[in-house]
Amino acid sequence: MYKNVLVTGGAGFIGSHACWSLLKRGVNVVSIDNFDEYYDPKIKEENTKALLKNKNFRLYKSDVADLKSLLPIFKENSIQAILHLAARAGVRPSIEDPFSYVKTNVEGTLNLLEMARRYKIKKFVFTSSSSVYGLGKVPFSENMSATNPVSPYAATKLSAELMCRTYYNLYKIPIVCLRLFTVYGPRGRPDMAPFKFMKLILEGKDLPVYGDGTSKRDYTYVSDVIDGILSSMEKNLGFEIINIGNSNPVDLKAFIRILEKHTGKKAKVKRLGVQKGDVPITYADISKARRILGYNPKISLDAGIRKMVEWYTARK
Repeated sequence: MYKNVLVTGGAGFIGSHACWSLLKRGVNVVSIDNFDEYYDPKIKEENTKALLKNKNFRLYKSDVADLKSLLPIFKENSIQAILHLAARAGVRPSIEDPFSYVKTNVEGTLNLLEMARRYKIKKFVFTSSSSVYGLGKVPFSENMSATNPVSPYAATKLSAELMCRTYYNLYKIPIVCLRLFTVYGPRGRPDMAPFKFMKLILEGKDLPVYGDGTSKRDYTYVSDVIDGILSSMEKNLGFEIINIGNSNPVDLKAFIRILEKHTGKKAKVKRLGVQKGDVPITYADISKARRILGYNPKISLDAGIRKMVEWYTARK
């Protein structure tokens, strides 16, 4: 593992978990986060409180889309590897405001790739999304042609992947693009279904369910995702695109039943129409991740939801 690693989006859900895991391995972590108001910045502040007590952790409030703000960060720190998690997230909001998604997800990634070129970075890991597959045939395999995204968010992630490939081709920077599948767990994003639905059920509020409840998602527990990320940083790879999922899609009705089981409360389901940008199923073929990274997801959805509910109720 590299001694000095830059983590973008380090105050967020996956980012804060990644920072902790790197610190436990003795890595010096430099974190960038702009504390965007997409959701309450206080959640990110809470995520970083304990991290800031570690002498090997440094946090910059900066935006990856602002190239000038990145320059002093790279000048002041001997960064060897970049874990690029920062992104404007969310499929549905991207339809309303595609311009900001292009700025953060495409321009922001380009800025970091340019920093990687200038400062001779030894490894660049970019977290992409299962949404790039759009309406593709399942299970989603990396050798499929991902040319049918159905949201601006998906299109920006796919565009960023292409930029990563271009920089590898031009400058031979080792780059791994990880396509993540519906990550959930403690400190989860409040806008994502696992955390949002858990909270609404516990509070006895209506659960907005789009469609008939038969849509399926490949829910992946955050610790399994971190295992895949760390392995991709350690392996000697050129350019790769790799799925990081659980390879076990679960429909929304079953997902809600598991939440009811572990919250001990009945969901008050409110049926709504199908949303633009949604896909009927995500399903990861993880054979490449198993082969190249030694990736092996360990946490079942039932166990993962239990862990998330226990964390949330204890925290409250």
